[in-house]
Amino acid sequence: MASVLNSIESDQADWQCLIAVSEVAPESVKMLRIAGRQIALFDTADGLKACDNRCPHEGYPLSEGSLSTDCVLTCNWHNWKFNLDTGDNLFGGDRLRTYPLEIRDGVIWIDLTEQPYAERYARLRNSLHDAFEDYSYDRMARETARLIKIGADPLDVLRFAIDWSWQKLEFGWTHAYAGMADWLMLYHKHRNSRELSLVCLVESISHVAYDVLRERDYPFSDEGNGDIEEFNEADFVDFIETENEAAAVAAIRAGIRSGLEFADFESALTRAALLHYNDFGHSLIYVTKAAVLIEQLGDVVMEPVLLSLVRGFVFASREDRIPEFRAYAPQLDKWGKHKSIAADPASWRQRGISKSLQATVACSGNPPEQIYRALLIANAVNLLSFDIDQQDKVKVPVSGNVGWLDFTHGITFANAVRLQCTRYPQLWPQGLMQMACFNGRNAAFTTPQMDVERWCPGDPHEQLQGLLERVLDHGEAEHIVSVHLLKTALAVGEEIASLETADARLLVAALTRFFDSPLKRRQARRTAHQSLQFVARE
Repeated sequence: MASVLNSIESDQADWQCLIAVSEVAPESVKMLRIAGRQIALFDTADGLKACDNRCPHEGYPLSEGSLSTDCVLTCNWHNWKFNLDTGDNLFGGDRLRTYPLEIRDGVIWIDLTEQPYAERYARLRNSLHDAFEDYSYDRMARETARLIKIGADPLDVLRFAIDWSWQKLEFGWTHAYAGMADWLMLYHKHRNSRELSLVCLVESISHVAYDVLRERDYPFSDEGNGDIEEFNEADFVDFIETENEAAAVAAIRAGIRSGLEFADFESALTRAALLHYNDFGHSLIYVTKAAVLIEQLGDVVMEPVLLSLVRGFVFASREDRIPEFRAYAPQLDKWGKHKSIAADPASWRQRGISKSLQATVACSGNPPEQIYRALLIANAVNLLSFDIDQQDKVKVPVSGNVGWLDFTHGITFANAVRLQCTRYPQLWPQGLMQMACFNGRNAAFTTPQMDVERWCPGDPHEQLQGLLERVLDHGEAEHIVSVHLLKTALAVGEEIASLETADARLLVAALTRFFDSPLKRRQARRTAHQSLQFVARE
């Protein structure tokens, strides 16, 4: 039998008796159990080697693997390869744990000593980063579970994901960060379930990983704005309006240096988000989610979260400047300038953009909360009555590319309006008028029919909880779909808390129809048709 080369002496080591030398045949492999572990013991030309018997990928027994003469161990299930001396992964992902051995008086001893916590934490962080960069969903799940097992703060994986991604988001925030805030809400609800809490963490970081896959860094610079020494709300809003990213970044950094908290930036961020009908409502929604991320993950994420949010504001499309929404600014100027009619959801039913804006101005003398509720119900009616046949139409203009996810924004944006305009009441007119924009855009793609009883026959609160449970095992291949299921369900949950039962049922019915109806994500023929039409007119 070959001699043992990797002998280690340590007073702190956890050496345990493994097996007698006489029981190990030359060039053999044995699977042994000790201290709750499965150990694969190999007798090689270079000596005895020991490692975890379970492949770190999916647990296939490595004692059934193949060992080359140069000590490369191959798991025959998925062809992962490991250096049996070091445990390094040569093809695959996760590292294999190997163990020091000694021979004492004809007995093989194994050192089960754990590495110091700091070393294990650093190794797992690096391994998680590799999985993140490869967008390896199952590996991200395993490495997250391993970090939790050694006692790390589970939310560290979210902090890592932000740190690894914020300068790779070329145009600022995506749904991934917003989704992280929403998964955090479910994480805390299911914190006592190891399985469900892990779902929430992995769904969060995997969405971020997907959105920055193979992206380079796009560094933030405030060069040329060294004279900005403090954060000023009016100046910051002007920087956003003029799309001056460097100055807006410099202003945020100046505020952070002076010790400002998120609450000190929130008014300016909300004003900037509502300057226009921005990015189909995403800007305002993202402000509410930034608040959650900073509150839950701490000031360590403040600069990454806020700077990437600012970049999103700068690059946001301003839809009130396109012809379809051109009536927005003139109608906003008329806010509260004439006698009001009552705010009734029926006033917006199947009304186009201009008429929706006019209907909103017409009731602008009412308390904003009343107008808000009516517009919320109007947008919920749209979701409940979306003409799903629109998904199968081929010969439609680009403006007809409207689907389920567009309709959900009428609800999630409404939720953001209520949250932010309650804090900053002077912004109610902008928030409500932009809710009217959603109604007007979506109303053209609805049918007169809606069936509350079919989609919510019982208690809306109980039914909503069932939908949230479904999100935890959503089965959707696209993150953009699963995050819309989640964020719409959470928004509905917050809104129905203060609604009468009839209105709560309507919102939950609309949400359920979204969950249970076919969702066509790739429009192959429509895209081909529109592309041919476009090129023909060039």
